Amino acid sequence: MRFTFVGDSMTIGCAGDFTWRYRMWQHLDATLGAPFAIVGPRGELYDTTANAPVSSAYGAPDFPAGARAHLAGWGEGWLHMAPVIAETVAAHRTDVLLVSLGLIDLGFYTDSDQTALNARAFIAAARTANPHVRMVLLPVIPNIRAESDAPFAAECDRFNELLAKAVADLDDPRSPLLLASRPPGYDIHEDTYDGTHPGPTGEHALAGAFADAMHQAWGLGGPYTPRP
Repeated sequence: MRFTFVGDSMTIGCAGDFTWRYRMWQHLDATLGAPFAIVGPRGELYDTTANAPVSSAYGAPDFPAGARAHLAGWGEGWLHMAPVIAETVAAHRTDVLLVSLGLIDLGFYTDSDQTALNARAFIAAARTANPHVRMVLLPVIPNIRAESDAPFAAECDRFNELLAKAVADLDDPRSPLLLASRPPGYDIHEDTYDGTHPGPTGEHALAGAFADAMHQAWGLGGPYTPRP
């Protein structure tokens, strides 16, 4: 089974981060019970000094180089990933997409309606490359900006409603879609280091949201248990 992580700055991480991708790799390695691979066209972390994704300084030295693959980018969203997801799925023979996108779209590029259309385009494009691809989609977790920007907070809420509708409309037994739940108790003041990007507890929470969704709906792996 071949997994591809798709996301924005919360998923790519920056130099020194463990990333929730690492936490998910730990979980799959401990629970899946079958061969698996993490695949994708990129592997680097974002380097804030260089202002580019050029760092290999992961916080966990035991994170295998082959498991660091992803399709995530600092400042990238559904708008950017929809045009490239088909070629990624085809080139890397992806079976499962784990997707965390939307916050950057709503913050800088598109309103909730257009963002939802881009999400639907992403799903359709992925299926052109693999008609049986599975996808787990995480709702947007509003960041610290939402506490002082009511219109932005409302757009986040509206997009999550539209994303849930898209999952309900487009779910297909041949290519199932899952809407993961927002991690219970997730607190941007405790689980992130800047109001947006996850720290260690946030990384575990995000990985757990995906892991529990796959285990409950598809029987993949097991319930998420944080590991050191």
